[in-house]
Amino acid sequence: MRIASLVLIVWLIAGAVAAGQRGYYSGQVEGCNQVATIGVTILAGPLNYLGMNPKIACQTPQPSK
Repeated sequence: MRIASLVLIVWLIAGAVAAGQRGYYSGQVEGCNQVATIGVTILAGPLNYLGMNPKIACQTPQPSK
């Protein structure tokens, strides 16, 4: 169980580093697209360094008038 936990932590750290290298943490977050892309990049972990470049497009519902 300890090895699996260690692998998971290293996996997520690799994803967080990849998101930082792509500049996702700089600037202000403007919508769900950026938040979702950051999350997927972190979850992809070391796959980012094998050519994976996940991007997510989403839409938030607009309030009624």
